[in-house]
Amino acid sequence: MQHVLRKRYHPISILTGKPPITTVLVIGVIAFTFLILFLSRSSSDTSSSCYDSSAPFTKADAIIAAEFEKTPSPLVAILHYVTSRVTPQLSLAETRGPYDVLLSLAPCNFLVFGSGHDSLMWDSFNPRGTTLFLEEDPKWLRSILRRFPVLDVRMMRYRTRLSEANALLRSYKEECWGASVTIRLKGNEGCKLALNNMPEQVYGNDWDIILIDGPRGYEASLPGRMAVIYSAAVMARGRKKPGVTHVFVHDMDRKVERKYAREFLCSKYKVSEVGRLWHFVIPPAIKFDDHDFC
Repeated sequence: MQHVLRKRYHPISILTGKPPITTVLVIGVIAFTFLILFLSRSSSDTSSSCYDSSAPFTKADAIIAAEFEKTPSPLVAILHYVTSRVTPQLSLAETRGPYDVLLSLAPCNFLVFGSGHDSLMWDSFNPRGTTLFLEEDPKWLRSILRRFPVLDVRMMRYRTRLSEANALLRSYKEECWGASVTIRLKGNEGCKLALNNMPEQVYGNDWDIILIDGPRGYEASLPGRMAVIYSAAVMARGRKKPGVTHVFVHDMDRKVERKYAREFLCSKYKVSEVGRLWHFVIPPAIKFDDHDFC
């Protein structure tokens, strides 16, 4: 079945009949409410922050999943996070950065690499916008969609391994043709850092916000985030719409993420660092023959 990237007209706007700006303000209040409700627990309980694709689908999960058919998703999100013991991958302080940008730009195009306990939250923060999640683990993808069927989560396969990080960084200028905005990601077999098999809709859209919290990158055999960081930089530099691209990268306490972020996202575009989350604001490239990222 072909996926269609959709703009979601939020149920609250349909129920209230209020103007779009009022709807966004209402959603902002709701979002901030459950943000405080469940993230405030993360500092005292981290035992359940890691996702587990083998976790059983409980009666409570079934109730939440069914509720999406009749209740606006931000309200279901509040119900879920208030009644759940799980906490997200990001801390309260880390989450506040993307939240503030989403609040200022929504509705917008929001691309998230990875999915987890916070995916429903991110989706609810972007009412009437497009939020797309790319997930590497098929078991986790099925688990997420079973619990939160309202989400748009797609399968993503990577060609890299974390063990290749240093070699790929040394060779990309020859294999990937530098940073020219004419670089093609789709179908690019010669550059392993190019995400060449993303869903078709990813290539056809300018993404206002890109959050990188996947794929996994804590063991040598795992994909690592090298290709995601490189491709996010390419997409940001090739932006066609007016404006800039906000790129957030999590787990910046790790060496590979730091090296690749400095190489491709550039220290001069870094605007904040909170906990393990770095925020970059990247403008589109001006010169088509510019072969340097930074």
